[in-house]
Amino acid sequence: MIDATDVFKAFQPHRGDAIVTTSGTVGSHWANVSTKPNRDLRLGSSMGQTVSAAFGVALGLPEEQMVLFDSEGALLMNLGALASIAGKAPKNFYHFLLDNEMYATTGGQPVPNAANIDYAGMAKSVGYASTHHFTDLEELVTSIGEIMKEEGPVFISIKINPEVQNLPMALRERSGGRSRIETIRNFQKEFGIASV
Repeated sequence: MIDATDVFKAFQPHRGDAIVTTSGTVGSHWANVSTKPNRDLRLGSSMGQTVSAAFGVALGLPEEQMVLFDSEGALLMNLGALASIAGKAPKNFYHFLLDNEMYATTGGQPVPNAANIDYAGMAKSVGYASTHHFTDLEELVTSIGEIMKEEGPVFISIKINPEVQNLPMALRERSGGRSRIETIRNFQKEFGIASV
């Protein structure tokens, strides 16, 4: 298994100008690695909805690469999105799945049937253009540059080490960064999107 921070560090040199959004507890580490915060779409507390939001951005901004660092717990809440993504086939969509086999945000409860689910296989069977699976950091590091040149939708499943949160939400240290409203306003400004 791989540490999520190492995944983000491996990806960063190949980001280019891609729009990036994250999901899950480990997604908060991206803010410490990102060098283009105005191209980060921070959606915090959107479990199960981030994949649809990222998909919508990919469709709405087809000239921009859209990268989602998803979590398996969130994806399981919205598996139908895989078929929708494959059906629309956005060439600019890169769907990374960080799989720790548990709901780390809510105390480490195991994801049902976690050891047997082949997420990359699911994505392939519904029609993603390309799929990959990694359990080794070195293999990921040597492959990620070429993956980011592939035509999407691309699905990349990565087994990561869990970071279990046991404190009640109100007692947890906030990850900081911009609020959702600030994120949206900065995003609109970055891409010349008029606010409603």
